[in-house]
Amino acid sequence: MALWGGRFINNSHKLFKEFNASLSFDYILAEEDIIASIAWSKTLMKSNIITKTEQITIESALLEILTEVKDNIKNILSSNCEDIHSWVEEQLINKIGSLGKKLHTGRSRNDQITTDLKLWCRKQVNLLLENLIELQKTFIFIADSNHDTIMPGYTHLQRAQPITFAYWCLAYVEMLRRDVSRLKDVLKRLNISPLGSGALSGTAWNIDREELALSMGFDSATNNGLDSVSDRDYIVELLSCASISMMHLSRFSEDVIFFNSGEANFIELSDSITSGSSLMPQKKNPDALEIIRSKCGRVHGSLISILVILKSLPLSYNKDMQEDKEGLFDSIKTWNDCLRIAILVLKNIKIKRKSCRQAAEEGYSNATEIADYLVKKGVTFREAHNISGQLVLRAISEKKSLNDLELSIFKTYSNLIENDIYGNITLESCLQKRLSKGGVAPSQVYQEIIKAKKRLNIF
Repeated sequence: MALWGGRFINNSHKLFKEFNASLSFDYILAEEDIIASIAWSKTLMKSNIITKTEQITIESALLEILTEVKDNIKNILSSNCEDIHSWVEEQLINKIGSLGKKLHTGRSRNDQITTDLKLWCRKQVNLLLENLIELQKTFIFIADSNHDTIMPGYTHLQRAQPITFAYWCLAYVEMLRRDVSRLKDVLKRLNISPLGSGALSGTAWNIDREELALSMGFDSATNNGLDSVSDRDYIVELLSCASISMMHLSRFSEDVIFFNSGEANFIELSDSITSGSSLMPQKKNPDALEIIRSKCGRVHGSLISILVILKSLPLSYNKDMQEDKEGLFDSIKTWNDCLRIAILVLKNIKIKRKSCRQAAEEGYSNATEIADYLVKKGVTFREAHNISGQLVLRAISEKKSLNDLELSIFKTYSNLIENDIYGNITLESCLQKRLSKGGVAPSQVYQEIIKAKKRLNIF
C-alpha cells in the first residue's frame, strides 16, 4: 500500500518500486513505529481530532499488531508494502477499517521515521551501555587477580618498561569509560522528539508537542521542524561512538593476539573461542579476536558513508536519507556482538605469569632506572641516559640481564654506582617507584581498582 498515490495517474514501475522500497531493512523499526503511533493517537484525541472511543479502538488494534510483531517480526517481509509505516497502517486498516486512515492526520513520514529511529537508537544505547559496563567489570576482575603479574609494557612493539597485567587491564577500563561517557552524552541530544514536525514546517493542528514528547520518554520536543525532519546528527554521533569504541576493541584484539602468540606466550586463549587449521593440526587460531579487528573497518565504513550522504543535502528531507539505516543497524549489531565476544574472550583467558615475568626481565626494561639512579647522584639526565645505554650494550654483548652485571662493570661506566644499584633495578623496585597518579605502582593500581569497583557498584 502506497501512502502517496492520489496525485499520480500511472502506477510505479516494478523495478522502481523495488528500488524505492525500504521495508526489507526498516521492518526492524516496527515496534518503535507502533509505539509512536499509539502516542500520536492519544495526541489526536486530546486535540479533538478523533474521539476517545476511536482512540481506544486504534490503540487496541495497534497493540494486537505489536504482539504479532513480537511473535515473529520477519513475517513483515512477506508484504509488498513500501516501508514500515505503510505496513503498520495497512495492518491497522485491515483490523479496524477506515478508522485506521485517520491515524496519519497531521503526521508525515518525515517526522515519523526520525522519531522511530530515535526510539530505536535510545533502546540500543541502553543495551550498549550494559555491555560496555560488563566488559569493564570483566577487565577489573582480571586486574584484581593480577596485581603481582609483572610483564613488559611496550612502545613501538618493543619492550619498554615493566608493568603489571592489572595495569594493562586498567588501560582498557579507561578507554571503555570514555566510550560510556560519549554514549551518555549522545543520549542527551538524541532524546529529543521530532514527532509533530510534520513534513518540514510543523503541523496545522493544535498539538501539544512537549506533552507528546514526554509521553514517549523523550526529554523534550525539537524547536524547528525544518531541522527536525532532516537531522541525522544523532546517527553520525552514534556511529562515531561506535567507531571509536570498535577501534578500542580492535587494539585490545591486537594486544591479545600478540600476547597469545608463541613469540610472546603471555596468555592462552580458551578452546571455546579459538579454531584450528584444516591442514596444520598444531594450530590454535585466535579467530574471534581477528574477526573483531576486521569488523572495526566495517563500522568505520558506515560512519564515512553517513557523512558522505549528508554532506551536500539541502534542507529538509531528501530520499538520500533512506540510506542512513542499513549502515546504522549493521554497525550497532556489530558493536554489540563484538562487545559480547570480547567479554567471552576475557572471562576464559589463562595468564602465564612466569612467561610474563621472564619477558620483562629479558627485555632490559629496567634501563631507565639506572638513568634515574644516576640523576639522583647528581648526573644530568642526558649523561645518565648515555651511561645506561652503554650498560645495556655491555649486557647484550655478555648475554646477561642488567641485574646480572658485576658491580665492577657498573663502575667502569660510572664511579657513582654503588652496590645499592641492584635494589634499584629489580622489577619490583621499577614498579613501586611509580607512585604518582596513573602510575604502575601496585599500591596505586590497587587504589584505581577500588575506585573502579565503586563506580561500577562491584562488591
